[in-house]
Amino acid sequence: MSLESLISNTIRSDVRAIGSYHVPDASGYVKLDAMENPYQLPEALRRELGERLAAVALNRYPPSYDALRRKVVAKLGVPAGYEVLLGNGSDELISIMAAACAHQDRRAVMMAPVPAFVMFQRSAQVAGMDFVGVPLQEDFALDVPAMLAAIAEHKPALLFLAYPNNPTGNLYDADAMVQLIRAMGDTGLVVVDEAYEPFAQQSFMGRLPAFDNLIVMRTLSKLGLAGIRLGYMSAAPALLEQFEKVRPPYNVNVMTQAAADFALDHLDVLNEQAAQLREQRAVLSRALAALPNVTVFPSAANFILIRVADADTTHSNLLARKILVKNLSKMHPVLTNCLRITVSTPEENAAFLDALKASLAV
Repeated sequence: MSLESLISNTIRSDVRAIGSYHVPDASGYVKLDAMENPYQLPEALRRELGERLAAVALNRYPPSYDALRRKVVAKLGVPAGYEVLLGNGSDELISIMAAACAHQDRRAVMMAPVPAFVMFQRSAQVAGMDFVGVPLQEDFALDVPAMLAAIAEHKPALLFLAYPNNPTGNLYDADAMVQLIRAMGDTGLVVVDEAYEPFAQQSFMGRLPAFDNLIVMRTLSKLGLAGIRLGYMSAAPALLEQFEKVRPPYNVNVMTQAAADFALDHLDVLNEQAAQLREQRAVLSRALAALPNVTVFPSAANFILIRVADADTTHSNLLARKILVKNLSKMHPVLTNCLRITVSTPEENAAFLDALKASLAV
């Protein structure tokens, strides 16, 4: 028996055909490719958190996360009468929903406007769902007639709408989103992914009571806690109960629970950091717009999408200057020659601007 034959006989062909999700080594680089908050907690809070984490019982399985769940509900704007399901980042929540909706008796469909967060399509594939992507318009707005036609044709079990969207950074028109939620009716669920809500300052969370088929998903990653991997989602209690059946036991580890509990007690610090990044987003956008042959797209997230004359060359030149941004030019035709830049500290933003000017001049 050869290993090649063993893999061929056991691993699904569609899994064999794709690559792994690659996380580039950022050592020595100004890291502006992953939409992270560049600010740490103040030193005094880090010391206090260290003491809290040192007391965690690592020899025991994680306890029920009910206490943390209640704090998320109380602190993060979940409507009265609604609960949350916690996950190992948004990625696990997407996988949970896909697993729950991947019917055994028929091929289920997940849908999203594209380009979109890559884990939507990958989670659909791994769960055994078909993924249908409906292209955005040239200005990154929803193509509502095309979306409505696709809903009628494919009857998706899940429709993901990122608000604001990654990688484009824009907020979809809220009325258009409501139109799609209503069109899905009782045959499918609409998931509004609000990963960047701290920077958009707009949300569908308050609309949950109006729509039984609406799910709102968020993460603490962009707020400044990417390292602890905690996502949460809320929906009608009876619906959330079904997803709870698919959630793996002990999926939120003890260190994450302790760190998140502590951070939520100091939410004002994280919110202030988000406010600083919103200010820096405006400053960086203006500076980029002043550069020749650079198109800056409006952003409600903690990143900015730009179009340059030659994204591949510019990206290579930035790498040579130890600046790491995301080259999206091959992701989708609407993103031709586009780069995505995480908004960071004034110092890192200035370093990026200097490197970009030099890169464009080459």
